[in-house]
Amino acid sequence: MSFEIRPEWSLKKRKGAAVSLPLLLQLLTAIRDQGSISSAASHANLSYRHAWGMLRDFEREFAAPLLKKSRGKGTSLTPLAEKLIWADKRITARLTPILESFASELEAILTSVPAALRITASHGFAIDALIKQLTSDHVPVEINYRSSLEAVSALSHNECDLAGFHVPVGEFKHAARHYLKWLDPQQHALIHLAYRNQGLFIAKGNPKNIQGLQDLQRKDLRFVNRQTGSGTKILLELLLVKEKIDPKNIPAYDSVEYTHAAVAAYVASDFADVGFGVETAAKRFDLDFIPIALENYFFACKTGALEQKLLQGALNIMQGAAFRSTVNALAGYDGSRSGTIVSFEETFS
Repeated sequence: MSFEIRPEWSLKKRKGAAVSLPLLLQLLTAIRDQGSISSAASHANLSYRHAWGMLRDFEREFAAPLLKKSRGKGTSLTPLAEKLIWADKRITARLTPILESFASELEAILTSVPAALRITASHGFAIDALIKQLTSDHVPVEINYRSSLEAVSALSHNECDLAGFHVPVGEFKHAARHYLKWLDPQQHALIHLAYRNQGLFIAKGNPKNIQGLQDLQRKDLRFVNRQTGSGTKILLELLLVKEKIDPKNIPAYDSVEYTHAAVAAYVASDFADVGFGVETAAKRFDLDFIPIALENYFFACKTGALEQKLLQGALNIMQGAAFRSTVNALAGYDGSRSGTIVSFEETFS
């Protein structure tokens, strides 16, 4: 048994009960993709009459049109309808990791599963792929998405079995030594999960002509950041020091989102011109990407736990060709060393 919690929002009508928006959003997305109401209605398993009536009802509530028709071009969405779709994408990107963590917690409380592999980790696409593979292979998992610093702290307090965190490759590797406040080479082992590219998210075609980090200081650009404590923000701040950029000179530096996908959705919905995160998120939201830095994503665990059945099962999956292929298919990821035990010296020296 497993639980799934999905974000859902509704419109409070001026008269009558609130109306759930997912069906409208599904219909609008289909209209955008199909170019006609009839095709979209069929795609959403609605009658044409029902679909048209629903669109008219919402247009009255919004006091604005959702569709526009062009001779020879079919039906397209108005800016309001496009904003609704992007708002939904932002909600999903921001809340999904939180809800996945909560669903996992509920599952542990409400089911009779004797033991689960407890993972606390910075959210990422390789992590998501691993959770799906573990679940598919019937390995019970309890996932809690938190920042990298919070993850290794949780491991030190025996609150999880695996702690996920990321470390820059190359000149900034030494900066990751702050993890050693919670990690001890005498007690802990490190497992490589993936390499991944971090960089700038920008609109398709680069209409603002953004070339690199120095452009973040431009007054005509709106930036969206990650939260304090996230490994991605720590990496960005190291890069800014190298480039001699004062964060105070970056407009909207304090505007934050809590996942890579949420940052990408924010840029894709035109609430910001540039963000910083992993390449996969940029590609999934049809954004262009400027690579800036390569990093390692690791798991830390208690050394003795490597012999335990649940962790052995996770290691076998990570080391398998199928999982490594899945990671390699993620834009900007490299899973060639997934499941490899690495030394503290290699990671932090």
